[in-house]
Amino acid sequence: MGNIKRVIVIGAGAIGGYFVSRFLETDGFATAVAARGQRRKRLETEGLVVNGKKYNVPVVDPDEADSPSDLIIVAVKNHHLADAVNNLEKLVSNHTTFISVMNGLDSEDYIGSIYGMDKVLYAISVGIVAIREENRITYINPGLHYFGEKSNTKISQNVKKVQEAFERAGIYYKTPPDMVRMLWWKFMINVGINQASAVMHAPYSVFQTDPEARGFMESLMREVTNLAEAVDINLVEKDITSWYPVLDKLAPNGKTSMLQDIEAGRKTEVEAFGGEVVSLGKAHNIPTPVNQTVVNIIHVLERNTGKT
Repeated sequence: MGNIKRVIVIGAGAIGGYFVSRFLETDGFATAVAARGQRRKRLETEGLVVNGKKYNVPVVDPDEADSPSDLIIVAVKNHHLADAVNNLEKLVSNHTTFISVMNGLDSEDYIGSIYGMDKVLYAISVGIVAIREENRITYINPGLHYFGEKSNTKISQNVKKVQEAFERAGIYYKTPPDMVRMLWWKFMINVGINQASAVMHAPYSVFQTDPEARGFMESLMREVTNLAEAVDINLVEKDITSWYPVLDKLAPNGKTSMLQDIEAGRKTEVEAFGGEVVSLGKAHNIPTPVNQTVVNIIHVLERNTGKT
């Protein structure tokens, strides 16, 4: 299995833009963003500005691609996943590897249901602080990117080739033994910090210093640990406190993606966070009242923000 040379990024938002910039800055990669229609035209016209540097990003329409990619990085919002990853056949070969740095628990399985789970690695990004305004992306912290097979006690060839590509591009990564547990840990974090910040309009500094804000965040996260036990995921109370060393290193004035969406009047990923917690709670007969309340509040904010 050869080295990764052709890289496609789907979704050039805050996190996707980071990956685009890293691979474009590195010799030996042919990097492009996959986009159709108006989004393609906008990227071709405006490019991306990442940390003040303008990138004239190559853009590929998946319907017109003339060769497959070695690595496809999916970095879209959950509600855009189906539109983003369907009909990519011209970009996919037997040697293509997908990684999804999306939030939530289900994107890998969805991609695998179309193109085969043998092509899909599990991934999360932790500690990346990035702000998007139109085509301008500013990241304060590049974060740490975990990826791998479900189990990585033995490193697969797919994982090895992505590790090598990330090393060349200067992307900080780890491959943990139990990647599913890491997915749930990140899910727990997002359920807590993203939702709590959105309903309180609070940057990271509030959760770094205010005990009541931290308590509210933890109550959302604790409903996830209760669910994890029911589905045999090793996620426990100490995993909540293990988040704080990460949180305390984030830029105090930084904002979660969900808070940025609320402030910009965009649709949020609440269904992939609290909505998923509530759904799993009903399936396993486990109460999730805090998440249900927050989901209701965020739905109201989505409908009414900017309409005064």
